[in-house]
Amino acid sequence: MFCLFAGCGKDDSTKSTDKSGDKKTETNPGGQSNVKDDVSEKDIVKIAAGSKDHTTLVKALQAAELIDVLSNAGPFTVFAPTNAAFDKLPAGTLDDLLKPENKQKLTDILQHHVAVAVYSTDMLKDGQVINMVDGTNATISKKDGVIMIDKGKVAASVKASNGMVHIIDEVVLPPSK
Repeated sequence: MFCLFAGCGKDDSTKSTDKSGDKKTETNPGGQSNVKDDVSEKDIVKIAAGSKDHTTLVKALQAAELIDVLSNAGPFTVFAPTNAAFDKLPAGTLDDLLKPENKQKLTDILQHHVAVAVYSTDMLKDGQVINMVDGTNATISKKDGVIMIDKGKVAASVKASNGMVHIIDEVVLPPSK
């Protein structure tokens, strides 16, 4: 079973019996986000979390409970909107998306920024269509060395241990399904 961006029968507890025979339940810290590693190359989440320009993205990933998924082995390509990109959304949109009752809508938008593959800048071609995790497609355009994904301009790219992060200047909204 392959689960992407969803809790697949997640159970973060273990049951054991102590010396007296009483049963007890312990909670595991669980998830990749709880693994401490200051030696290896940074994964996608650690790159975003270490960027002062991606605090809104990290907050959104936390609200959608996608941190652990993007900390996994991948491979992923994430088109990561900056804080300024989120600021371009109509007033109140982000606050509304971060509400628990809008978690699925937020998840769909964030998943539209992720592909399950590694696409370096030299692999992105004009007119290329990429299938995104939300099940819809995004189109790459490339002109005079400028790479765009739909309306988002790629400003920079960073290799991660589990894929690639392309920093973009727009929140790319999925087409209506």
